[in-house]
Amino acid sequence: MLKQIAEQLVKTGSYINGRWQQSAQHFTVLNPANQQVLLSVADASASDAERAVCAAADAFASWAALPAAKRSELLQRWYQLVMQHQDDLARLLTLEQGKPLSEAKGEIAYGASYLQWFAEEAKRLYGDTIPAPSNDKRIIVQRQPVGVVAAITPWNFPNAMLARKAAAALAAGCTFIVKPAHQTPLSALALAELAHQAGIPAGVFNVVVGTDAKAIGEVLTQHVKVAKFSFTGSTAVGKQLLKQCADSVKRVSMELGGNAPFIVFDDADLDAAVQGLMAAKFRNAGQTCVCANRILVQQSVYQAFADKLAIAMTQLKVADGLTDGCHIGPLIDDKAVAKVTQLLQSALDDGAKLLLGGSAHSAGAQFFQPTLLTDVQPQMAISNDEIFGPVAALMAFDSEQEAIALANSTEYGLAAYFYSRDIGRVFRVAQALQFGMVGINEGIISNAAAPFGGVKQSGYGREGSKYGLDDYTDIKYLCLGGLQPAM
Repeated sequence: MLKQIAEQLVKTGSYINGRWQQSAQHFTVLNPANQQVLLSVADASASDAERAVCAAADAFASWAALPAAKRSELLQRWYQLVMQHQDDLARLLTLEQGKPLSEAKGEIAYGASYLQWFAEEAKRLYGDTIPAPSNDKRIIVQRQPVGVVAAITPWNFPNAMLARKAAAALAAGCTFIVKPAHQTPLSALALAELAHQAGIPAGVFNVVVGTDAKAIGEVLTQHVKVAKFSFTGSTAVGKQLLKQCADSVKRVSMELGGNAPFIVFDDADLDAAVQGLMAAKFRNAGQTCVCANRILVQQSVYQAFADKLAIAMTQLKVADGLTDGCHIGPLIDDKAVAKVTQLLQSALDDGAKLLLGGSAHSAGAQFFQPTLLTDVQPQMAISNDEIFGPVAALMAFDSEQEAIALANSTEYGLAAYFYSRDIGRVFRVAQALQFGMVGINEGIISNAAAPFGGVKQSGYGREGSKYGLDDYTDIKYLCLGGLQPAM
C-alpha cells in the first residue's frame, strides 16, 4: 500500500535539526483496518528529544529575528507543498489512522488551512502605544515569541492537530518540537519532509517519534529550554503533563477531553438536525473530541427524530477507509473497541434500548456497527464518558431549562451543538451553554478563522483565528522616559 505513495513522503525516523534520524530500536506502525504492518520506524528516546530541544533552542534567535514577511513566505510555501501532495498525504493518513479517504483528504486541506492562515497572521503581530501618565514618557507594547515550543499531538487527527500548533508557533517566531502519537507517526514525518522542502531552516521544526511517551514527555515538559508546551489529548494525561510543566512555570495550552451535547428543540428543522448530527457524530467513526456525545431531544419530537436518524444511519457504509463510498472506518485499536463495547453494554444493562447496530462489524476486528440507543439517562456511564465510537445515545427532555441543565452537567466544556429556529431561544441557549464552542444549526464548526478551544476541564488556550498567536507570544512593555515635551 505504501508503494502507491511518493517515496519521499514515507520516512522511517525522527526529524531533528534538519536531519533524519535512525536508531537501533524500532517499532511497527499498523494499519487499523487489518492490523497489518505498514512500516518499521526508528524508536526515539528521551535523549533524542533532548537533542531536538537543544536544536530548537539554537535555532530560535535567528528564526525570531527573521522578518515576519519571510516567515510568512516559508509558511506559504509549506502550505502549497502540502496541497500539492494532498492525495498522497491523505492515503498515508488513512493507512495509519483508518478514517475514510475522503475524510483524510479533508483533514489534509484543513491542516493546510492553518499553515495558510498563520502565514498571513505572521505579518499582523501588532503591538500598541498607550497614552502615558505624563508628557515626558511614552508607553509601547510589543508582542515577542515565547521561545522554544514543545507539543504532543493525538492519533485521531495526525496531520491537522500538528499543523495548527506548528503554524501558529512558527508564525510567531517560535521554534517547535512535536511528539506525535506512536500509532500515527507517518503523517507527522511527511509534514516534516515538506517543511524541509519548503526551506524551513534546520532546528526550527522537529519531529520526535517514539513509544516511550513517559520519558519523551518528561523532556518536553521539564526541559529548561522549553518555554511553552501544548497538548491535545485526554484530560487525565493533560493533568499529569500540567504538573510536570509547573516546576519550570512554562506557558501551557491544553485541548483536552469533551462530552459534547447535541440538543434538538421542538422548533428545529428535524431533517437539518439529523444531517448536522450525522456530521458531528460519525466523522472519523466518532473518534473526535468535538463529537456529539449526548443527544438531547425534546420529548414532543423525540420519536420523529429517532426515526429519521435511524434511516440516515442505515445508509452508512462501514469498510476499509480506502474503499470507495466508505463512511465509517475502523477504530484505532482493540482497546478502543473494548471501551465502546463496555459503554454500550453498561447502558443496555441500565435500561437503554437498542434500535440499531450494537456489535462488532463483519468488516474486521476493529470495526464497529453504527449504533443507535434510546432511553438513555443522564446518570449512565455512556452519558458521562467520551464514547469515541460510532454510537448515538439519545435522551429526552421536556423544557429549555432542563436541556440547558443537562447539557451543562459535565466537567467538560469543549463543544456543544443545538438546533432551533426561534431567534430568542438561539441567543438564550447560546449564552447559557458552558462550552468554548457552540454550533447553532450547524454540525461542523472547526475552521482556521475560528478560535478552537474549551473551558472547564476541557482545557484552556485557543488555536486558530486571530487569537491563535496569543499563546505563542509574550507581551513586553517598554517605558520610554526623559522625553522633553515640545516647547
